[in-house]
Amino acid sequence: MSRRARRALPGLLLAAGLALSAAAGEPAKGWAYEVPRELMSPFCPGRTLADCTSPQAGTLRAWLIVQEAAGRSREEVEAELLARYGDVILAEPRASGLGLAAWGLPVAAFVAGGAVVALYLRRQTRAARAERRPSAPLPPELERLVDEELRG
Repeated sequence: MSRRARRALPGLLLAAGLALSAAAGEPAKGWAYEVPRELMSPFCPGRTLADCTSPQAGTLRAWLIVQEAAGRSREEVEAELLARYGDVILAEPRASGLGLAAWGLPVAAFVAGGAVVALYLRRQTRAARAERRPSAPLPPELERLVDEELRG
């Protein structure tokens, strides 16, 4: 090992140790930090629990962290929140019962609207084709006049 490398080695080891301790000192974020982004706040209508600025929402977020630290599962905590606040806390409606209608009605309305537009356009194109077709041949005198105008 060269003299220069021996001088740089302690500095490199120090930098590596600091980087490892910084990475180890950062707390791992579990489900308690994800859930507030996925649930609506019962305290701030129209906002997620993570975006709500009320003190009650802060208390609920802290309660989630404590529940995770106590070893409770995410499913247990979410079930307790649903029991406490009802379906209002869900960011997405359930895919059953009335929640299924919330998923199905927009799709059905889109399909029905597309069908109405398709029928309308089909009728309009049929009417336009019918207007382009002459219903009877022109009288001979009128045909002669048209031919004269076109020639000349």
